[in-house]
Amino acid sequence: MNAQEIKSGGIILARLIRSKDWNKGLGFYSTDEEVIQVGTWYYEKGKMLKQHIHNEVDRTISRTNEVLYVVSGKVKAYIYDLQESLVQEVIVDCGDTLILLDCGHGYEILEDETKVLEIKNGPYLGAEVDRRRF
Repeated sequence: MNAQEIKSGGIILARLIRSKDWNKGLGFYSTDEEVIQVGTWYYEKGKMLKQHIHNEVDRTISRTNEVLYVVSGKVKAYIYDLQESLVQEVIVDCGDTLILLDCGHGYEILEDETKVLEIKNGPYLGAEVDRRRF
């Protein structure tokens, strides 16, 4: 799968998936070990996907990960390492997806009426427990 990896010290902080880079079929942009799994579907009309139920499995997650999908508009994302140093700025366009792993981040909205779908792992324990601002 084609994604731009943003790294610091060999650690993957984030992945940017451009909408134009989706491959046909089912593809994942995350490794099996990552706590947030992100994949794309790209099929033609009539494709059937087998019904299923996900099994109940105990997992341990120590950090909230986040995924942004820009529905409309444009966002500038600021990606920081865990020492709060700016590593990279990226523009996330309409249709693009940004996976945020072991990093800090901030955003600037670049166009009016920008709409973003944000997905995180949970449960959410509140702002005081789940995050620190810098």
